[in-house]
Amino acid sequence: MNLRKDDGPGRVLYDWWRNVTQERDKGADRAARAILRRAHDITEVTLSEPYQRLFQRMCSAGWDDRYARTNDALAAVAGLLVHVETDAGGELLAARMGQCPDGSDRPYVSEARFRRLLETPDLDALFTGLRRALPLMKAGAPVVALANDVLLWARPDQRDVVKKRWAYNYPWIA
Repeated sequence: MNLRKDDGPGRVLYDWWRNVTQERDKGADRAARAILRRAHDITEVTLSEPYQRLFQRMCSAGWDDRYARTNDALAAVAGLLVHVETDAGGELLAARMGQCPDGSDRPYVSEARFRRLLETPDLDALFTGLRRALPLMKAGAPVVALANDVLLWARPDQRDVVKKRWAYNYPWIA
């Protein structure tokens, strides 16, 4: 499933992210954000009430919940998105990781950390690595691209596709 922020489950996920991160002055669900930010692994996210509410909304919008692997990936996405402050729009996640903050010649995510992300063997390890990397990206991350990459990473037959795309899109220092 390729999510898009303008319809179906992608729209539900994007609106949920905006509610827990962006609309603080408009009665945002800060409690949900806090609970999910403290979740250190996918199981903790899955067992949380805020994620279960999101999961039910996603199912109502057409999310295919027949496969535990994709449900775990959705939990990982929810647990990661609460660490994204700003949507970087149509950018690619790896390209964003390799960008340098204004006035710096060091990327948000160093080459060494990025290589470790590429070497992660499974969804749990990717969750841990991204959970540490996303707060470094002060200028934000592409919400939908992040979600789609994590969802694909959860599929062993697609993991190498994502890894290669990331490797091509990260601006390696020459």
